[in-house]
Amino acid sequence: MKNLKKVPTKQLEKFSTIFTQLGLVLVLFIVFVTLEYESEQKVLGVKDLNFQEIVKITPNEIFEFVREPKQSPKNVKPANDVFLTDEKLNKVDNNTVETVFDFPKEKESNQLDINTLVTLDEPKDEEPEIVPFINIEFAPIFKGCEGLSKEENKKCFDKKMNQFVQKNFDSQIATDIGLRSGKYKIYTQFVIDNKGNVVDIQIRAPHAKLTKETQDLIEKLPKFTPGKQREKPVKVKYTLPISFQVD
Repeated sequence: MKNLKKVPTKQLEKFSTIFTQLGLVLVLFIVFVTLEYESEQKVLGVKDLNFQEIVKITPNEIFEFVREPKQSPKNVKPANDVFLTDEKLNKVDNNTVETVFDFPKEKESNQLDINTLVTLDEPKDEEPEIVPFINIEFAPIFKGCEGLSKEENKKCFDKKMNQFVQKNFDSQIATDIGLRSGKYKIYTQFVIDNKGNVVDIQIRAPHAKLTKETQDLIEKLPKFTPGKQREKPVKVKYTLPISFQVD
């Protein structure tokens, strides 16, 4: 006789694969739920940090450096040195003299007294202004330079002054007074007034005899036709540096 009790066991073996898959799915589900629960607990367990101070970070400031364009100096014609043709004296260099005019500031008045009588002074003749030779509009005219343009007249003036010094300056004095070998300069400056006369002579020389010789030289200058600025006769300051070298 056959054993009929073994039939249910065979039927259960048919569903073993399905039970295995269901069990695996159930295990995966339990693991997934467990991980989600632990993650949520960890998130909830993070301590809340309160920052009392808020720091604002700003980008570094960028500084732009701009190089200013260099201004080209104005061309200013320097005064000419006088060439002395003596064997012991030679031209070295030339310096110009800058004149600065200081004008007094006007006093401010905020109150007006109507009971005060104001007297008006008679207008006085204005003192002619002094203009450097290099800036004068119409330079003084040296005898023999008449009828020239403004620029040509200035060149002629310098040329005539050079010739005058060559002819009248006693260059032998530089060696007679016993100066040591070296370079020397006589600084000479004078004003040609609005009438053409030479005034305000200023001389600085390395020896008193050279000062006297230069003084006598300037006093021998002829009378000039006065210089003009804006069609008015003015005083003109002329600088005459004389450089020489003693061997």
